[in-house]
Amino acid sequence: MSESAIPALSTWVEVPKNSDFTIYNLPFGVFKNKKLSPRIGIAIGDKIVDLSVLDQEGFFSSFFLPEGIFLKDSLNELIELGKTQTKKIRERVQQLLLAENEELRDHSARGKVMVNRKEAEMLLPVKIGDYTDFYSSIEHATNVGKMFRDPENALLPNWKHLPVGYHGRASSIVVSGTPIHRPKGQFKDPDMEKPAFGPSRRLDFELELAFITGKSTKLGDSVSTSEAEDYIFGFVLFNDWSARDIQAWEYVPLGPFLGKNFGSTISPWVVTLEAIEPFRVQGPSQDPEVLDYLKCENPHSFDIQLEVAIQPEGKSASKICTSNFKYMYWNIAQQLAHHTVNGCNINVGDMMASGTISGATEDSFGSMLELSWKGTRPVKLADGEERRFIEDGDTVIMKGFSEKDGIRVGFGEVSGQILPAKN
Repeated sequence: MSESAIPALSTWVEVPKNSDFTIYNLPFGVFKNKKLSPRIGIAIGDKIVDLSVLDQEGFFSSFFLPEGIFLKDSLNELIELGKTQTKKIRERVQQLLLAENEELRDHSARGKVMVNRKEAEMLLPVKIGDYTDFYSSIEHATNVGKMFRDPENALLPNWKHLPVGYHGRASSIVVSGTPIHRPKGQFKDPDMEKPAFGPSRRLDFELELAFITGKSTKLGDSVSTSEAEDYIFGFVLFNDWSARDIQAWEYVPLGPFLGKNFGSTISPWVVTLEAIEPFRVQGPSQDPEVLDYLKCENPHSFDIQLEVAIQPEGKSASKICTSNFKYMYWNIAQQLAHHTVNGCNINVGDMMASGTISGATEDSFGSMLELSWKGTRPVKLADGEERRFIEDGDTVIMKGFSEKDGIRVGFGEVSGQILPAKN
């Protein structure tokens, strides 16, 4: 869709000003409340559209959907129906919510269909089989290289030739609002004679987005950059918690392990590719030229504004950085093409995170490691407190949205509080 082709839509649902969940968005999620078992819904404003009730009332009668498809505790089976069906469902809901459409607005079941979001408990939106974390921001990779290696040769020789990534732990990915205990492990500072064991002293966040795969492949098959978006259902905000001291000691020679696998937090609403299509932009130029299997005919980057705030326990939140998904050097099509070029199979519900999203300016760095420059430059909060890394009791809150011409599509937020390490 071109920039000039965004249609003007209005809805009969009351949508608060600056809501992320507009008629243009309509993300999918899984929820329950005191009266309702887990089920699939679509967010608009402060409401959730209960898709199971819509289905029971016949609003999807022409779609030939499997019975009970919306009464699930994950989106996996729905996503597996394919983009043709999920797109039709989302468009049907959009049609029903239009101001001029009286089908649902004046229907006797409207009260059952529209659930108050504040009364709902959001669940992990997908059953995540596998999780991959990429390292696709050139600014982030350069900053880390300067801190831990040779500042004159911050990027390793392979970095501009392939999207670097590693396989993480899917079992410890949790939904927004779930507390995370400070991890324990080994660490060794340069001035220490031998390693020590204990709670991490340098706990960090990483500002990321993650995409969820919507189609499976067979072992041995690969996905091209031109096909990649057919395999991507949508996006969530992703906080890849990191224990920097544990990570620094363990990551040579095989990369992240205990410094990462103790927890990652995702936002509960999955924003579809269709919803962010109007915000597609050209990504950074890539030099040197990439190999043929990584070349893209069309842009696969998106203008998504991002921000991070820290909220000490019992105090107000302080915004500490702003960034943008469009800064990413390696795009989602290249990530998926590289991931599968060796024949690695993917499954519906797999999650692939972007890696830390940093920009070129200091206020756009997407981690405390960079913002405090390895702990040497304290970050000031609004009340005068300082942070080098995340402390017990702190809640990290990430938000993301796209906006132009008065049209907004957002992700809500992903938040998580750090609790003390367990004994």
